[in-house]
Amino acid sequence: MRTFLNLLFVGVLVSFSACRSDFNFEPSVGDLAFSKDTVYLDTVFKNIGSSTYTLKVYNKSDKDIKIPTLQLEKGLSSKYRLMVDGMQGNNGKIFNNVELLAKDSLFIFIETTADITDVNPTDFLYTDKIQFGEGTNFQNVELVTLIQDAYFIYPNRANGIYETIPVGYNPDNSVATVRGRNLINNHPDNGDEFTFKTDKPYVVYGFAGVPSGKILTIPVGAKVNFHKDSGIIVQENATINIGSGTATADNQVVFEGDRLEPFYSDVPGQWFGIYLRTGSKNHVIKHLILKNAIVGLLVQQNLGTPLLIENTQIYDCSNVSIYGVNASIEGNNLVVNNAGQATLACTLGGNYNFKHCTFNNYWPSSKQAAVILNNYAEDNNNVQTPFNLTEATFSNCIIYGGNQVELILQKNEGGQFNYQFNNCLVKFYDSGTSIASNPLYNPIRNEENGNIKNKSPKFQDYNKNKLNIDDTSGAFEAGNPLYLVTKDVLGNDRNPNKPDIGAYANKPFPQ
Repeated sequence: MRTFLNLLFVGVLVSFSACRSDFNFEPSVGDLAFSKDTVYLDTVFKNIGSSTYTLKVYNKSDKDIKIPTLQLEKGLSSKYRLMVDGMQGNNGKIFNNVELLAKDSLFIFIETTADITDVNPTDFLYTDKIQFGEGTNFQNVELVTLIQDAYFIYPNRANGIYETIPVGYNPDNSVATVRGRNLINNHPDNGDEFTFKTDKPYVVYGFAGVPSGKILTIPVGAKVNFHKDSGIIVQENATINIGSGTATADNQVVFEGDRLEPFYSDVPGQWFGIYLRTGSKNHVIKHLILKNAIVGLLVQQNLGTPLLIENTQIYDCSNVSIYGVNASIEGNNLVVNNAGQATLACTLGGNYNFKHCTFNNYWPSSKQAAVILNNYAEDNNNVQTPFNLTEATFSNCIIYGGNQVELILQKNEGGQFNYQFNNCLVKFYDSGTSIASNPLYNPIRNEENGNIKNKSPKFQDYNKNKLNIDDTSGAFEAGNPLYLVTKDVLGNDRNPNKPDIGAYANKPFPQ
């Protein structure tokens, strides 16, 4: 019986194959369809590869076809690269006899790497076409990319080893380093790297170091794009000065990642951040928009000279937006939105004073907070070392977010813990939590000093980093003029008698 079934099965296969003829591919005669007529590859920097873009090609006919030639119009000299259903063809430029079954489709993946010398000088566009057909009978899909010139800062390499700069100390007290290089006064391509220019953006690979005794000045209008694992490190006795000049809402300093496609516009953790090391001094940061870092600003032990940070916006950091480590920071008109752990963490004590700031955190986690104050370090054995929090004053500030409690106070009795909240709007539903009877929170719990708890600030749209308020907000006219900063983060006048809480003065929401 088994032999009979095997023979029957073989017979069925033979009969089936006998009924099926081989595929007969006919040359394409111009009846292909495409998912788009033009593929726009978003802006890239010169000689930096783009993301991969997709074009779908359809054979809507009832016949199997063969595309005699699928090629870039500029041929082997094209700055575009194609992959066609997994095939690379001739250097990703030319493909012959591409088969496509009836009612089927294929994918073409497109990338580009172009120099500024390749573009049209009037519009900085680099263009080409994907051609389908043969001879002079082609169907075309246009390719368009904007190529942006830039100043590049990257570590040098000799004998396969990249240049490094110090970043701290290892547990054995040896010097820890990261890939990067110090800025110099007379770079052959960039000129004086201690004064950034505004005629084209900067692109940083690795870390740009500001060595001892130097001042890095980044004026209003400058744009700095950071590659993965990149940032700026300011060393002991060095200084960073960001935002010099006259700013407007459309003319500020921008720090963000180097992926310019819209998809990456709000993706956290694309680059490291700005590290102000122990002993660095006299820092001023104004009119800065910082986006998508791991740690936006890491400020460490600068107690002699406070960091002054004003009229600055920090968005979507994967770890902490502003991270003070036994630091000294004075902040006015700060807008800080969404971070993986905290929008502001003041740790190991320090000295802090914030006026008219908005700290908001709707990161999708039960462990995140808007603001954390802490006066101790804790080792792997849960042993705490106390430090002094000599001052942490918040006046006319919003501390809000997605969790029940957005303010975390962590005190070790061995160190000072001096803090004050004046006319702040705070998200604080402590009932049933471990801090429900903690007296540290009494100024918020009992709404002392003009503080307000649990009234919605009614931001315009916190998902889009729009933390503007209007006259329906719980922050409307709830501030104290004793702590007034006369203009808001956008330069609008505040009501001198009844200022609004937070970084924004009440205005109709912008469109």
